[in-house]
Amino acid sequence: MALAFASHARRLLLSGAGAPARSFHAQPYQAKVGVVEFLNGVGKGVETHAAKLEEAVGGDLQRLLEARTLRLKKLGIPCKHRKLILSFAHKYRLGLWKPRAEPRKVE
Repeated sequence: MALAFASHARRLLLSGAGAPARSFHAQPYQAKVGVVEFLNGVGKGVETHAAKLEEAVGGDLQRLLEARTLRLKKLGIPCKHRKLILSFAHKYRLGLWKPRAEPRKVE
């Protein structure tokens, strides 16, 4: 019994269990994220509103992340784009998503 446990423990130590998984395909992310970079990262046509949003929030990404639906609606942003902006802002605040350095290629 003890021999089986020892071999199991040795196998776990040698395999690196508990260590974080290595990613061989590292994704380059933006170092500095502003309003324009954030909207470009979201994509799907949202980047067309970059100038309007940057002027409204003063170029401050934090103010964009705190924006609510009604404020975006008053700026004339369509419902589909408002939904995308708000969902990606939530993911960004939680640290679940970051804009990439170069846009994804759509095939």
